[in-house]
Amino acid sequence: MKTASLPANRATRRYNAFGQYMKDLFGQAVYKVNVDAGFTCPNRDGTVSVGGCIYCNNDSFRPSACTSTASVRDQIEKGIPYLRHRYGAEKFIVYFQPFTNTYAPVGTLERLYREALEQPGVVGLAIGTRPDCVDEEKIALLEELAMDRFILVEYGLQSIHDRTLTFINRGHDYDCFKRALAMTAGRGIKVGAHLILGFPTETRDDMLAMADELSGLPLGFLKLHQLQVIRDTALADLYAAKPFATLGYEEYIALVADFLELLSPDIVLQRLFAAAPDDILVAPVWNKSRSEFLNDLDAYLERKEIHQGKKLKTKVFPPEVAEEAGL
Repeated sequence: MKTASLPANRATRRYNAFGQYMKDLFGQAVYKVNVDAGFTCPNRDGTVSVGGCIYCNNDSFRPSACTSTASVRDQIEKGIPYLRHRYGAEKFIVYFQPFTNTYAPVGTLERLYREALEQPGVVGLAIGTRPDCVDEEKIALLEELAMDRFILVEYGLQSIHDRTLTFINRGHDYDCFKRALAMTAGRGIKVGAHLILGFPTETRDDMLAMADELSGLPLGFLKLHQLQVIRDTALADLYAAKPFATLGYEEYIALVADFLELLSPDIVLQRLFAAAPDDILVAPVWNKSRSEFLNDLDAYLERKEIHQGKKLKTKVFPPEVAEEAGL
């Protein structure tokens, strides 16, 4: 077993946090401007399935200003002044967030991405998508944009376990994610993944196994949060018909701490917690804000003397791949 420590310039936290990573990279805080470019998903429109992922209700995470009824330019021009006024922000990443943001012809994608990058103060893009919605032509476009901008592709994985991907109507398997990752890594594009902890198809050990697995991949960034049952979803219908156990607050803090201990310290954590609006959240109801959760997690990590990568197993992949993945 290899004991790892955090990168020296980010060792003030017990995990490698995205906010500090961006400050180190750009010399100041960088803020996200969320936009909705009007995409859908292949498991919604019938290409691979219908209905979408069983947990998905985009209103659980989308800001009110993020709406496809306005152009990308208009959404950015509305979002940036707000962030400037509230936070004194000067640098921005445009986050293509709802649904699958590479699910269109490459010409359409190029127009939307370049429109976003043209706005004053925008230093890059974060693009949420699915691993089955990229190809060589789309990755080549992102590679070109990444030559002089920060380009982060966030692949929705949700789980490495195929039984879970089937249960949630994801429409692809884990091998699909690994193929997309292999296509993207080593090309100057920052590469991230999104996981959800707490599916009823998985044990605690199943969830922790994902930390070790992902640590061996050319992955630079990770979003992690608890499963939430949201109104007007298929998961909410299943929960109403036959309630299943969801993670308790203290249980989730302990789970995240153990997950971080097994995770490569080079992977940047973009997110560790989700908080859907009270009016659509069914379970688990914690009544905790993001700042409360992060403070409680920090206290737990300190008390238990845990830091990211403390129990990392030795993983090796080519240095040039690690560098281009953002590691």
